[in-house]
Amino acid sequence: GKEVVIANAIIAILTIGGQQLFSFFTFSCPCHVGQNLVYGLAFLGVPALILLIVGYALNNRTWRLVMGKRSHFEKVTSSNRLLKCKLVCFVLCSITGRALVAPVTWLAVTLINGSYYICAVSEYVPGYYYGAAPNVTASERSRILATFPCSQLVPPELTRARDEVILLLRYQSQVAGWLLIAVVVITVFLSYCLASCFSPLSFLHFRYWSSYVHNEQELFDEATEQHSRLYAMQHVKKFFGFVPGSENVKEIRIPSLREWQAISGLAFLKRVDEEHYDYSLLHDWALKERANGKYLRIDEDA
Repeated sequence: GKEVVIANAIIAILTIGGQQLFSFFTFSCPCHVGQNLVYGLAFLGVPALILLIVGYALNNRTWRLVMGKRSHFEKVTSSNRLLKCKLVCFVLCSITGRALVAPVTWLAVTLINGSYYICAVSEYVPGYYYGAAPNVTASERSRILATFPCSQLVPPELTRARDEVILLLRYQSQVAGWLLIAVVVITVFLSYCLASCFSPLSFLHFRYWSSYVHNEQELFDEATEQHSRLYAMQHVKKFFGFVPGSENVKEIRIPSLREWQAISGLAFLKRVDEEHYDYSLLHDWALKERANGKYLRIDEDA
């Protein structure tokens, strides 16, 4: 849908901007043997992994899947179990596809930029790319190659060799980045094609179903907000003796010290019976205690 495309585009643009700022302000290759690879791969992989986890965490479907419970009225049969497994696999693929937008964008932009890749693998360039190579040991050659990402550390006589190595590594990095983009685009396109081919709904029926699910969720959220507000209002009214927002309040209730202590503190979801819960300490107090105590009449002139 258009909303998904727009959301994915915004995520990709924000990721690109974040990657550019991240590279400009934080990335600085150590140019030392054994450290370049770890540093470069850390900047390549760790942000992508964090973005992937954040993508999973910010998707409501993830928590629907994790917190979903099987209905007690649903008969467990082999067909139901198979359908449940298919549904879980489908939802997981959908969640993963959405969560991969940011990390794939990060990896693609980083590879096309080339700086991280150059830092990571510069010391592993084959010897025949090392122009004007003196008779040095392999360890010494690796040490010299490791300094190539830092131009200020390269001797003048090795400037040309350094430029050739940097061009080679940038070529490899950019090719890998474009290949990653091509693979992702083809995979997404084929996935949509397969999903459409195996869908039991026609094109217009699918659009209607998508519209229905969207409208149902919006109406459910509105009803949830109103229902919870009205339910909470009854408990607040019992505690204070008036409905919040009322213009003509005749009297108010003065809670006792014991009642203040009863609703104070940390509140946990408390199970009352097999079907109901207490959502807060005030909720628990309102269901257990009677609203006796001291009332204060309000002067109408005041």
